[in-house]
Amino acid sequence: MVKNLRAGGGAHDSILSAVGSTPLVPLKRLFPDSKARFYAKLEALNPGGSVKDRAAIGMVLGAIESGELTPGISVVVESSSGNLGIGLAQVCRLYGLRFICVVDPKTTTQNREILRAYGAELSMVTERDSRTGEFLPARLRRVQQLRQHIPHVFWPNQYANVRNAKAQEAIMREVAEQLDGAVDYLFVATGTCGTIHGCSQFITRNGLATHIVAVDAEGSAIFGEAGCQRLVPGHGAAVRPELHFDGMADSVARMTDQDCVVGCRRLVDTEAILGGGSSGAVVSTVERRLGELPADANCVLLLPDRGERYLDTIYSDTWVNAQFGDIQHLWKARAAC
Repeated sequence: MVKNLRAGGGAHDSILSAVGSTPLVPLKRLFPDSKARFYAKLEALNPGGSVKDRAAIGMVLGAIESGELTPGISVVVESSSGNLGIGLAQVCRLYGLRFICVVDPKTTTQNREILRAYGAELSMVTERDSRTGEFLPARLRRVQQLRQHIPHVFWPNQYANVRNAKAQEAIMREVAEQLDGAVDYLFVATGTCGTIHGCSQFITRNGLATHIVAVDAEGSAIFGEAGCQRLVPGHGAAVRPELHFDGMADSVARMTDQDCVVGCRRLVDTEAILGGGSSGAVVSTVERRLGELPADANCVLLLPDRGERYLDTIYSDTWVNAQFGDIQHLWKARAAC
């Protein structure tokens, strides 16, 4: 039985106090042939719509408390494909901080509009990095340029900020509490490595026998050499984050853009959960590893964000057909089981 962390809770102090304690729901239809038990940790139900709300709060409030960041004076500048930017925009709006988010053409239209609605300023990078063929290195260079020309700049540096990882230890604490410590497998998408770093630290410190499966993107540099260009933002990275450390994962899976699409579509068809791209990668990873999972194992799928932000891509039949051809059979057949 899954415990409800919000049961009996009172009123919140602000929108930020509603971050965390996300629900863990059983997935009873997604993998009908498996004897293992599957649960989804729904980070999309954070107020800003993703797991990155936790990191945004941890990095900004930690910097305010330490004096590195002063509301009304400091300017927050960060590179983001969307979710962390939205989390930062929400925190900055509440604390009266100017926020400049460096984005690229892969940032979805929905994410850009949400950022603007929160009052964020967008700095768009249009040229890919000449060495890697990715936008991330170019975005990071733009951040450094802005830091040189804007006074009182604070750069959270999500790829190296230990407050990012520390804030996300709470995810694993919540999961352990929700399942009374019986967490056999954790499937987690990796990008900045903040989530997997924090979860891994909690597991080690508390002696949990949890096998961590890191879900990376094909072509990402996190657990291998950077390779092909990627269409779906969120997980994976063109450079290895400083938050990465050896041993943070027990095993690694690298998923393609098509895997993300198929996993997302299968998830909504079977469980009515509209997940983002990295959620689809997590689902496809579990699908490929079903034969390795013992009967009665408790398997937690950490689903990082919402699918509404991918309506023009992953959930658009026109876009999917243009990128991959007609692949509906890859999720329809399974969903019909």
